[in-house]
Amino acid sequence: MSSESARVDVRRQDDAAEVADAASGLPAVTSFARLGLPAAVLRALDEHGVTVPFPIQAAALPNALAGRDVLGRGRTGSGKTLAFGLGMLVRTAGRRAQPKEPLALVLVPTRELAQQVGEALTPYAEALRLRLTTVVGGVSIGRQAAALRDGAEIVIATPGRLHDLIERRDCRLGRVRITVLDEADQMCDLGFLPQVTEILDQVRPDGQRMLFSATLDRDVDELVQRYLRDPAVHSVDPSSSAGSAIEHHVFVVHGPDRYAVTTEIAARDGRVLLFLDSKHGVDQLTRHLRANGVAAAALHSGKSQPQRTRTLAQFRNGQVTSLVATNVAARGLHVDDLDLVVNVDPATDPKDYLHRAGRTARAGRSGTVVTLALSGQRRETSQVMTDAGVAPKVTKVRSGEAELSRITGARAPSGEPLDGGPAASRPKNHNAPFRGLGSAKDPKSGSGGRPSRKSSEARKLAEARKAARVRRGG
Repeated sequence: MSSESARVDVRRQDDAAEVADAASGLPAVTSFARLGLPAAVLRALDEHGVTVPFPIQAAALPNALAGRDVLGRGRTGSGKTLAFGLGMLVRTAGRRAQPKEPLALVLVPTRELAQQVGEALTPYAEALRLRLTTVVGGVSIGRQAAALRDGAEIVIATPGRLHDLIERRDCRLGRVRITVLDEADQMCDLGFLPQVTEILDQVRPDGQRMLFSATLDRDVDELVQRYLRDPAVHSVDPSSSAGSAIEHHVFVVHGPDRYAVTTEIAARDGRVLLFLDSKHGVDQLTRHLRANGVAAAALHSGKSQPQRTRTLAQFRNGQVTSLVATNVAARGLHVDDLDLVVNVDPATDPKDYLHRAGRTARAGRSGTVVTLALSGQRRETSQVMTDAGVAPKVTKVRSGEAELSRITGARAPSGEPLDGGPAASRPKNHNAPFRGLGSAKDPKSGSGGRPSRKSSEARKLAEARKAARVRRGG
């Protein structure tokens, strides 16, 4: 993150802090200077324009600095990174890590979140002369092992890659005194609970633990009960009120028109994040949008980490205006001023819906979440939203309609391809549904339930050839 973008980020933090203070019911803290941070950190905060703490920061930092275990509840975008990060860095300052033996550990569910946390904390780690490294999958494990051999006081990691490094004996956790679990509910949802407990069993048993999560149920509660000792509990900007700054809409679309509606929304003047269930669907839609003149890019687990990093950077700086993604982007991704999220494939789980929706209306801003639903999907979609505590406005729409444009800014695409080749024709209402978007019965199938004419003819030809061989005795 550049220093200029950091300044923009924190000016937004200052602007949003007053709103967050009122929503949380906590007393406002007017500056970080009153929280007992050392001069080097205060200078770094001032250089980046960070002056007003978010409520979760004002509440949790004194406990973190005092070495208490902390249990924080707050959705992404509520300022948790500095809440745990500054306390962790300050308490680690002045100590030196031995090769392969970090002193503090932050566990996060996704590569993107690990990179974001690393970027957010790097200026303050440098101010305190602490070495920070990030270890995630999708990039060279050899380089990460080398960084650990050189010595790193702070490690930010995804559970899977850290497990691999431990298995290779490139990392030992016995000297880790401070452990943070960020987005703990997402780690559990993604199946990382066994690896997380294995890691927590290896850090110093008398060390400090801080856990932050949007929800504190089931597996997360097990972690709290097992690993936190008399934690200071802070519930700020809880998920139950997270949707207050978000407008939720369900667009009931006719099947053959869903592709055209999606294309017109993606062609809006402004950025949009579009969610689909399958990697195949993401790639298909991205190719179509680019053929129609929309600056779109795909993000899913099939992309290499350098590709994912580059795509996110382009989306943040405006080179890409439509990010087409699977749920990999629903967890931990932060993009400033993203005001529209579209569920091209409806979320089938209330947590997934809230995670997707949480990509907009961050840091006190407002946003809109739109779900496209076929008639046959209305009942299931309605139940998911009810379970998520959301009451959407339901509207029947067709491509080209004024209401579609009013809510989303949808407009006709230019039709001029961005990657060469002939211009794509604008989708019409009578077109078959886009195969990449999946069917209502099986959203992960990657097909709209209709075989292509070409594949059907090829199959008939193959069957005719086989019959001919049988007649010839071969």
